[in-house]
Amino acid sequence: MPRPQFVGRDAELARLQGHLDDVAASGTGKMLALRGRRQIGKSRLVQELIARSGAKAIFYTASKQGEEAELASFSAQIAMSATNASAVAAAGPIGSWEAALTLAASGASQAEPIVIVIDELPFLIESVPSIEAIIQKQWDRVLESQAVLLILIGSDISMMQGLTEYGRPLYGRLLEMTIGPLSPAAIGDLLGLAPAAALDAYMVIGGFPRLAQIWRRGEDIWRFLARELESPESPLLVLGERTLAAELPAEMKARDVLEAIGAGERAFSTIAQRAKVSSRTLETTLASLAAKRVIDRTLPYSSRPHPKLSRYHVCDPYLRFWLLFMRAGIPIVERGRGDVVLHQIRESWGPFSGRAIEPLIRQAVQSMLPEQLFGDAQFVGSYWNRDGSIEIDLVGGRAAGGSDRIDFVGSIKWRSRAKLDESDVERLIAHREMLPGADADTLLVGVSRTGFATERLDVALGVEGIVGAGG
Repeated sequence: MPRPQFVGRDAELARLQGHLDDVAASGTGKMLALRGRRQIGKSRLVQELIARSGAKAIFYTASKQGEEAELASFSAQIAMSATNASAVAAAGPIGSWEAALTLAASGASQAEPIVIVIDELPFLIESVPSIEAIIQKQWDRVLESQAVLLILIGSDISMMQGLTEYGRPLYGRLLEMTIGPLSPAAIGDLLGLAPAAALDAYMVIGGFPRLAQIWRRGEDIWRFLARELESPESPLLVLGERTLAAELPAEMKARDVLEAIGAGERAFSTIAQRAKVSSRTLETTLASLAAKRVIDRTLPYSSRPHPKLSRYHVCDPYLRFWLLFMRAGIPIVERGRGDVVLHQIRESWGPFSGRAIEPLIRQAVQSMLPEQLFGDAQFVGSYWNRDGSIEIDLVGGRAAGGSDRIDFVGSIKWRSRAKLDESDVERLIAHREMLPGADADTLLVGVSRTGFATERLDVALGVEGIVGAGG
């Protein structure tokens, strides 16, 4: 049976292959921590490395069992491998993790390096709290001096980042690699979509390879949604629920808070009201969600700090879409009325896409900086005042979080037909006058889905420029 199509990860695969090549060239080990959101394709990437390189490998996935069961599972993977250790592991139980790790690396050489994979490491740490210290001990004593690439994979980003902190057993021993979502450009290439359609697709499925693989090449957003909303088993519906179940601690009311943000609440007070939680609970929950990279907290970007005007949004485009439309739509799809959900999405698509595209465009502009077109700006944010009467979609300056000098301001117009026009520029200029740090020399930037009916902008970005920047 042919292996599933592997998509959009050539750069990451090349980096992994480079690590394996280094191990083969030096005859000494490397330990790599591979982290990224759940379902983003981390395990699939490593499997592809093993398949393409032909390296001998042991691929073990932890599953929240007890310590004895986890060790037995790891031993079973050694026994099923094509390494020299397979016969020994098959002959009888392995008595300890130390012995299992040593056995897994046996026979490694420059001619035949061995890849040892521990997937879902946070689950293993939960079952075997001493496993970090065990890995450290065996790495220092045995594994580092052998031709071994040890890959530790995890979806709990904050926990995986913690592995490298000073005082932790693996401090100073780990190399880090983050697997992010596929870019809008990669999604467009995979699906055979023009830039505007690729951005539409990205606002629905984000950068998840699993969802890209069910989108038929050349298919527009409405045909895709109509088909997938026929089945309650569609990954489009199921993946969001699985993500929440795996990542959110129920005891902290995280789901209620996330659903409030997903419904469009952005301020602390309105999130608390909608989620029906106390201020103290909300503070703790927001901090937990931010640590897991599920939400992002932003402040107005200007020359003047505004620490009390925080706004929150869901980081992942797919999860934004899922929380607003799929979460409540699942029971309707289960009744065979996916057409009702599709109608709701069509009716709300204009306002939703207008807001959902903003963080994607800010990311794209940030990837362009520094660039002479944007003056001396190196960072981009947005600005709003307390009562919301002033909102500026793009604000560029020279430091993270704020800048004494504002280099550019910008307006994003994501209309389906009307172009960004003179009235939009006049409004941007009026808001620029009230932005701390900006003046008449601050550049004017426009971003439009459908083009421009003005020549007064210093920088005009269309969909091609946005997709290309995020490439």
